[in-house]
Amino acid sequence: MKKISIQVLTLVAALAVILTLSLSASAQDGAALYKAKCAMCHGPDGSKLAGHNLQTADVQKLSDADISGIITNGKGKMPAYKSLKPEEVKGLVDHIRTLKK
Repeated sequence: MKKISIQVLTLVAALAVILTLSLSASAQDGAALYKAKCAMCHGPDGSKLAGHNLQTADVQKLSDADISGIITNGKGKMPAYKSLKPEEVKGLVDHIRTLKK
């Protein structure tokens, strides 16, 4: 019985490490994509250059689906980014969430 418990514990620990590394890589990818595609208008910290201020409560209270839709389909002066993969859009949404005041 103890041998099975140790094996299960080892497997769970390994999966936790893999998941943590994967989430960290996704966050880094989202930050890099933001810098490449968004920062020129929204600013490096989301505080607005030419585009909407992403730090505001109004933006931060939007659902992930709403923000994803805006990224994918555009809104107002913001162009649509239909070529982004779903995981890239999710990375951007995750990064935008880190910009709140």
